[in-house]
Amino acid sequence: MTKKRQAEYTCSMEAALNVIGGKWKLTILNRLLSGPKRYGELHRSVAGITEKMLTQQLRELEEDQIVERKIYPVVPPKVEYSFTESGKKLTDVFKALEIWGSNFQYRINPTLGNADHDKNCYSFKDESQLTELIERT
Repeated sequence: MTKKRQAEYTCSMEAALNVIGGKWKLTILNRLLSGPKRYGELHRSVAGITEKMLTQQLRELEEDQIVERKIYPVVPPKVEYSFTESGKKLTDVFKALEIWGSNFQYRINPTLGNADHDKNCYSFKDESQLTELIERT
C-alpha cells in the first residue's frame, strides 16, 4: 500500500473498506466475478469510468493483492486482470452486502419488491438464489 493510502486503522473493518471502498472498486470487482477480463473489456463494462481512473483503481487493487495482472508475451500486448486467492475470498462479502442492501432497500421502500432493484448486482446470477437467501435473513 502506498504511503498516501496507508493509514493507522482503529479497526479491521476500516482496513477492509479502504481496500474495496470508493465509487468504482466494487463495480470493477463485480465484473471480475465471472472470470479474468482484459483492460478494454473492463473499461467498456464500467459505464462512466475514465481510462485514468480505471488504471488507478486496478493499480491499487493490484497493490493490495486483491487483483493480479497477467501479461502475455504476444504482439500486440495482452493483459488480463483476475482475482488473487485473497481477492476470491471477497465473494462472500459481496453476497452479504447484496443481501443486506436488498433488505435495506425493501425496508425503506417495500413497494419495490426485493428482486426489481437487484438486476444491476453481479454476485447472484440466479434471481431465485438471491430471493431464497433474502427470505432466510
